[in-house]
Amino acid sequence: MDPNAANDDFYEQIKPRLHRRIGREVRLAHRILDLGCGSCDLVRYLAASYGQEVTGVDISDGSFPSRRHTADGSHYHCLKRDAAHLTFAKDGSADAIVSMWAMHEMAKPEAILREAHRILRPGGEIFIIDFPRDSLAQQLWNEDYYRPGEIEALLRNAGFEQVQGRVIEQEQVMWVRGYRPRSRTGES
Repeated sequence: MDPNAANDDFYEQIKPRLHRRIGREVRLAHRILDLGCGSCDLVRYLAASYGQEVTGVDISDGSFPSRRHTADGSHYHCLKRDAAHLTFAKDGSADAIVSMWAMHEMAKPEAILREAHRILRPGGEIFIIDFPRDSLAQQLWNEDYYRPGEIEALLRNAGFEQVQGRVIEQEQVMWVRGYRPRSRTGES
C-alpha cells in the first residue's frame, strides 16, 4: 500500500501488525508498562496474547476500558497518571516499557524518560514507536513529530544504552529501542 495515497486508515490497518511485532519483542517480559496508553489497546493485546502483567498509563482516562481483564482472565491496569511522576511504580519494577504513538504528545519527554529509566529493571528494554517527522501522519494531522535521532538522543540523555532507531512500515513509523544498563561490578 502506498501511504501517500492513503488516509489515516493506513495507521489503523498497520496497528495489529505493530502490536504483534511489539508482542514478539517483549514476549519474555513479565511486567510491562505502556506509557501514553490511550484506550489501552496494546495493554489488552499483550495481556490477552502473552498473559503478561501489563499496566498502561495515560494523562487522560477518557477512553479507558471499563473491564480490567481479558476473556481468559488475565488482568491488566489502565491508570490516569502523569508519566513524569509514576509514584506507584518501584525502582526496577518493569521488565519492559513501551510507548506507542504517544511520545510526540508528551510535554516533558526528558522527565518521562528519566522516570522510565528508574522504573525499568537493569537489562530491561524500552521501545518508542511513533510517527516520524515528514511522515504521512504529519501531513494528515499537522502535529510536530521527532526524527529517530532526536528520540535516540533523548534516550541516551536519560541513561539508556545500545540505543537504535529506524523507520519501518514504508518509512511511516519510527521504531527506537534502548536498554537500561546492567549494574556494573562494584556498583549498587
